[in-house]
Amino acid sequence: MPENFADRLLGAIAAKKAPVTIGIDPVYARLPQALTGKSGLDREADLESSLDAILEFSRQVIRIVAPFVPAVKINSGFFERYLWEGIEGYYELIQEAAERDLIVIADAKRGDVGHTAEAYARAHLADPDLAGSDDMVGPDAVTVNGYLGLDALEPFVQVCREEGKGIFVLVRTSNPGAAEVQNAPCAEGVTVAEHMAGLVSKWGRQDGLVGQKGYSCVGAVVAPRDVEQARRIRQVLDASVLLVPGYGAQGLGPQEVAACFKPGGMGAIVNASRSVIYAYEQTAYRQRCGDNWEVCIEKACQYFVSQIREVVGMG
Repeated sequence: MPENFADRLLGAIAAKKAPVTIGIDPVYARLPQALTGKSGLDREADLESSLDAILEFSRQVIRIVAPFVPAVKINSGFFERYLWEGIEGYYELIQEAAERDLIVIADAKRGDVGHTAEAYARAHLADPDLAGSDDMVGPDAVTVNGYLGLDALEPFVQVCREEGKGIFVLVRTSNPGAAEVQNAPCAEGVTVAEHMAGLVSKWGRQDGLVGQKGYSCVGAVVAPRDVEQARRIRQVLDASVLLVPGYGAQGLGPQEVAACFKPGGMGAIVNASRSVIYAYEQTAYRQRCGDNWEVCIEKACQYFVSQIREVVGMG
């Protein structure tokens, strides 16, 4: 029987003492000029040129952060815009990260019903099982939309059982407009997000989903825009790992994200994307590292890790 995803993730976090993940969300216009100025990578309007630059940048980011973090979160949308070649590149990056012993979270936010949900589960979570794909692996986990109900998630949950994979169900997202829906009150006196947290807690306790460390392979996406609400959700989801967005460029700092952890730095993993992968845009890093964009990213990653370690007491 495959190892439970939550056990693998928590083991990787403990090994590096880093409850963090780096988001791979590349935009051509923000890539370093040292990269986009190279022949063959210098044409933003050209699909092949711009995609090659995006992929080269992403590979370098994965290489840079791999020694410091247990996981990367690769956002499929930033590659899907480059059509079939972008999708191919997205799966190539999954292989690249896996080869560097990183846990890969696919940020795809899929959600549908029936046969479509089954297709999404196979495409975005399961290891490929078609002829000619023997050396390929799928991501270790994927973000999913649970607002369609448990039947929409069952195909993903089945892959979790069969292959030791994980899912992170959207509960409280980081975008400003989420409050209008997710903070709306329910009849039982809780918000929509808190009601969803209760459902995810129940869904995650099904047979075969909770690992030896006491956590389910069914996790949740929880942004602590409201710290007190985040603490309540943390209590409800006591057997789920929380994937915490919103840090850095979206305005959240160490004290806010700490609300999503249990004592001792357990039970959550914080994502940072733009604040790390575009660190070379920040004056402080340019003054320290000059034009070496790779070193800027490395230093920003190390600083991010140290901040989260300190605030959650994982020294």
